[in-house]
Amino acid sequence: AEAAAEQLRLYRQDPGGWQGCRSTREVTVSWRPSTEFAGNLYKGEGILPGSPQDVWECIKPVAGGLRTKWDQNVKDFEVIEAISDTVSVCRTTTPSACMRIISPREFVDVVVMKQYEDGTLQSAATNVEHPLCPPQPNFVRGFNYPCGCFCIPVPG
Repeated sequence: AEAAAEQLRLYRQDPGGWQGCRSTREVTVSWRPSTEFAGNLYKGEGILPGSPQDVWECIKPVAGGLRTKWDQNVKDFEVIEAISDTVSVCRTTTPSACMRIISPREFVDVVVMKQYEDGTLQSAATNVEHPLCPPQPNFVRGFNYPCGCFCIPVPG
């Protein structure tokens, strides 16, 4: 989990190579080739009219959190094992897509939540196997490289 958090921190500090691919009034999505795997990294950025703590309540990776209520791509989120107050092993499921042509997915990740001195809040995760969470029938087991969210305070 700490390695995933550090990798995200390094992505955040390195502004080079990002190319815009989608944009609305609220969100800009950019991509760049990954140096860790054969594929691309994607970054979504937006400014929300709320305090960092209020925004964090909507995105933080916790069981019973608000993410499953607003994010149509997250069907369920459960904690398999709490390692500490800030680190846990979690299972996230996604619904089927494209009129059920794409099967539901499940992801098992080790997740860390951090708060920095400047008020930035971060969640970071990466794939892990756990004996209490073998692959489930009717789900395709997904694999996450280091991924997560930053909630960064901005003036005003």
